[in-house]
Amino acid sequence: MAEHYAKVASSEVDDFLERLWVAGPGAAEPGKLLVVPDDEMTKAEAEAMALDLARGSTPAEGGFCTFQPVVRGDACPWNLDCHNCDKFVMSGADLLYWRRKAEQWRTMAERAPDDKTADYLHELFEPTARAIDGLEKALAGLGLLEDALALDLRRPQDYFHRLWSLAFRASDLAGDEPHNDTPDLTEDTE
Repeated sequence: MAEHYAKVASSEVDDFLERLWVAGPGAAEPGKLLVVPDDEMTKAEAEAMALDLARGSTPAEGGFCTFQPVVRGDACPWNLDCHNCDKFVMSGADLLYWRRKAEQWRTMAERAPDDKTADYLHELFEPTARAIDGLEKALAGLGLLEDALALDLRRPQDYFHRLWSLAFRASDLAGDEPHNDTPDLTEDTE
């Protein structure tokens, strides 16, 4: 099966989808509404919120990492096990990603060799299912569920068009040797 990646034009609705956050599967309360934009926000307030979220998170598969050392560029101490981390959050732009994950788990459980294995798989996925339910309820409550379902992205982090999605460490950018690719214009060319 060939996967495709889509770029979606940004709009005010899309901005709301990426700024609606719920706790991820590894949190104490998966699916708990954490951050949501307000309809009464001014443009300046919405831009300030977007900047705050951008500074306070970095894209991860299916959501955002809010663990500040990782956001600043350090290595993840949990070996990128985002979906089991309490610092991982899901946004409204991630809904289809998570619905696909739920379908994968249901298919695995249906194909399990016995009921005990199927029950184990359902139990293992239960925190994720609660997080997905919370995300869907939050989106529905804001009237954004249909918009989120129409936002078909394979990798939500491709959507954000933010410089921070490129995340270079300062130590990787600063080397010991100077890189001078510009010609020396002080030489005589006679």
